[in-house]
Amino acid sequence: MIVIPNDNDQVSPPTGTKTVAGVRPSGALSDYTSRLMSSRPGIMAQGGTLFEELGFYYVGPIDGHKLDTLVPVLENVRDMPGNKPVLIHVKTEKGKGYPPAEASLDKYHGVARFDVGTGKQHKSVSQTPSYTSVFSKALIAEAEHDRKVVAITAAMPGGTGLNIFGERFPKRCHDVGIAEQHAVTMAGGMECEGYKPFCCIYSTFLQRGYDQLIHDVSIQKLPV
Repeated sequence: MIVIPNDNDQVSPPTGTKTVAGVRPSGALSDYTSRLMSSRPGIMAQGGTLFEELGFYYVGPIDGHKLDTLVPVLENVRDMPGNKPVLIHVKTEKGKGYPPAEASLDKYHGVARFDVGTGKQHKSVSQTPSYTSVFSKALIAEAEHDRKVVAITAAMPGGTGLNIFGERFPKRCHDVGIAEQHAVTMAGGMECEGYKPFCCIYSTFLQRGYDQLIHDVSIQKLPV
């Protein structure tokens, strides 16, 4: 088995950075480790240690944009004797080589038809508002007259419409990063403290939080 993580420091938007609403993904552990790494650069183990402890033969990191280096590595790993799983750590830059994408990383995660020269996307204009925009406006309207309304997202503020909510209520919009489990349990905990949380997660990613949805919200009969 060969595992190749595409390490470009982001999901659809860059990870660990503020959204357009000024909302930064929260998390005590990530905050602590970030401070620890920046204050004492030599404290962390070499990159492959974690994967080696998991049983992988670690190769990397490798520049994923240098094919004259990457291809021979792939061929060598393919022809290795034995059956130990291998992890090839590939570093890349999102949008590498295309200036419009490099300058606007979150806009080219999923694209419509666009002009290659300018990068301008040609999106069809719908005659009806999208469900996301209707939801976002409705949530803002509720929050305008109820200070207990809060919103939670798992690294998808733009796709769920919470980026607009966050622009209006930056202190009431929480991005927990790629941690759907935490988002669901956090919503349950906030409801127990008297808040009215709206936990917005794509259905395909909510599978990561099904246990928490059942155990921490549904069984407790919490109106999240």
